[in-house]
Amino acid sequence: MDSKLSTDAFFATVAEKSHGAALRGDYAKADADYVVEQEWQAYTPEQHALWRRLYERQAKLVPGRACDEFIEGLHHLDAAAGIPDLKRASALLFKATGWQLVAVPGLVPELTFFTHLANRRFPVTVWLRTPEEFDYIVEPDIFHDFFGHVPLLLNPVFADYLQQYGKAGLKALELGGLENLARLYWYTIEFGLIRTPQGLRAYGAGILSSGGEVEYCLHSSVPRRIALDVERVMRTLYKIDTYQETYFVIQDFQQLFEHTAPDFTPIYARLKTLPTLPADTLLPGEQNLGVM
Repeated sequence: MDSKLSTDAFFATVAEKSHGAALRGDYAKADADYVVEQEWQAYTPEQHALWRRLYERQAKLVPGRACDEFIEGLHHLDAAAGIPDLKRASALLFKATGWQLVAVPGLVPELTFFTHLANRRFPVTVWLRTPEEFDYIVEPDIFHDFFGHVPLLLNPVFADYLQQYGKAGLKALELGGLENLARLYWYTIEFGLIRTPQGLRAYGAGILSSGGEVEYCLHSSVPRRIALDVERVMRTLYKIDTYQETYFVIQDFQQLFEHTAPDFTPIYARLKTLPTLPADTLLPGEQNLGVM
């Protein structure tokens, strides 16, 4: 996946699509929770070969660029040989952190998505991109969802954070804070960076499933790299059709969990009185952490 994909920040698009615009994926067999059977046996040899090509490319790129927790999770999932069977992977995941994978036809409504996360269920799209979409795809496919997201669900602290995010999403729907919360998802779960003893590393799925941004986010002199502040993140617009202009950096996953544990209700109220910030903003007093 290239970061030009609008990925799971479907908060910006799914409402429109769910009211008439065409969604990619077969929704005819989905249940009330938008869950489908993966039908793993239906994938063709050509699709498994395409998965292997995608996996091989990313597996070569992530060492030295991804955080150790991601690398360790990817190793345990052992999905290099072909499109993974989600039920088998889910059993491994449940044993480690209590999470499960649910197969979905594609993008799902916000309420459905948050409900799944709040109950430690991660939705994984069942279809795979075409060979022509090897470097660019408009909606998240199974490669992005599985390769980018699932490895870190084996980490207990990150797994707890994602559940907490789902619960916050359900509340945000009631408080009118969805747009602000979507930015937190984008800048952490999709495009987050983390400090390590070896230097900055990526943990965001949008980065780690991208053929280009995994290098750009760490080594380009163009983007800003700023220490995570939740309220600042929630004010900041993001790019869905180019590499990011700003990345937010956490110290560790425990910091991410603790900084997002408080009730966001007063933050949403304050943000209604403040202007949004362009994606390339550097505020007075902020330190640009620069190139790794």
